[in-house]
Amino acid sequence: MEQSCYKKIGLALLLGIIGFGIGRLGFAPIHATLIGVLVFLVTLWTNDGLPLGVVSLLPIILFPSFGLLSTSATTTNYSNPIIYLFLGGFLLAIATEKIDLHKVIASKILTLFPSTPRGIILSLAFTSGILSSILSNTTTALLLIPIASFLTSHKVLKIRFILAIAYGASIGGIITPIGTPPNMLMLGFMESKGMAMIPFVKWVALVAPLAFVMLILMSLLLSYGLHNVGNIGEIEEKHALTPDQKHLLWILGSLIVLLFVNSPIEPYYQGLGLDEKIILLSYGLLMFVPKIGVLTWADSKKVPYDIMFLFGAGFAIAAAFSKTGLANEVATKLMLIADFSPWLILLIVATLMTFTTEVTSNTALISITLPIIYSLAQAVGADTQLLMMAATICASYAFMLPIATPPNAIAMSTGEVGVSTMAKFGFILNITGIGLITLTAMLYWKYFL
Repeated sequence: MEQSCYKKIGLALLLGIIGFGIGRLGFAPIHATLIGVLVFLVTLWTNDGLPLGVVSLLPIILFPSFGLLSTSATTTNYSNPIIYLFLGGFLLAIATEKIDLHKVIASKILTLFPSTPRGIILSLAFTSGILSSILSNTTTALLLIPIASFLTSHKVLKIRFILAIAYGASIGGIITPIGTPPNMLMLGFMESKGMAMIPFVKWVALVAPLAFVMLILMSLLLSYGLHNVGNIGEIEEKHALTPDQKHLLWILGSLIVLLFVNSPIEPYYQGLGLDEKIILLSYGLLMFVPKIGVLTWADSKKVPYDIMFLFGAGFAIAAAFSKTGLANEVATKLMLIADFSPWLILLIVATLMTFTTEVTSNTALISITLPIIYSLAQAVGADTQLLMMAATICASYAFMLPIATPPNAIAMSTGEVGVSTMAKFGFILNITGIGLITLTAMLYWKYFL
């Protein structure tokens, strides 16, 4: 185990040095250094050479040591206000899991569809998608995939059910700002650049139609060839709500109402003007108040602090790209696409993001690429927010490889899904996602962002 760990760290160091060497071929020494450090970090994030939280804290040491950012400029990113929006959302998710409210929600959704193979795939996909918009996609996959594994002994059906949950978790994570880390990183980057933030409800309105269509198409794809398989039977027993579950539902309902009332509808309604980060964190902390919430301080151990450190590392990487000027340098080298039409630039960005995120962390990737896309958009006169939004969504839409997203890895860990099967379905979904995101951006987001 220790030997394997040292090999992974050694590989990260070697690739970092190679990255520095390649960077020197076309960039200044400071830029090549940043490239080398990033290759080192991304390799460790990918191969698990060190724990996620440990790797995520390394920029605090590496960036000042190599003169990329000062210590204060680096550590400031680990207290970005967006992180506390995520903290509030995760506390609500922990409360939901503690009293098994998520199981009730899953049960209700599952009963809305027929018990045919196609109906079950649809129900699993939508259950996974909806839950992953409020829980992490990793948690959603871990909760639901065991259900899929026991629904049938039919080999093909079992594979399709597991993939429906894994893919549904990735698709549904984009629906809310707190659904997946890249969404949060984009909002944090926008705030750092003084751009107008996208309110919670507006985000949902922009992205939910895309996710809905994607869930439908994914379900149809996974249902292909199953028309000769009969009904499966009853899936889940109905659960009666406990007093705690009813109470939490009322609290979550009031949160949704407040978010709607707080969101402006230009030019007719200006909203309440409350900071959504404060709203989410307040509701999260409310879960610790006796007779109102259901959490104790012991439950706080379930908060994914390593993911919060990962957010900080992502913001620090974005800051380093901007501070060293590497983002501008890369954007300058990408100017060869400056004369392309806006839709073609968008299509190129979507394609590069989708297939690049197959082999690296989507969080690390979006941290690296957001400053580049921002600089590129500024240079070519493109819609900055539109390009950033498309890139962020594409970073979550990787379906081919088990290392692309945690749900894919969890699906592979069951031993039922082979790499070739995942790659076959995943490639089609990648292409579908690229096309849908490009069309949605040009025909919908363009007019409302």
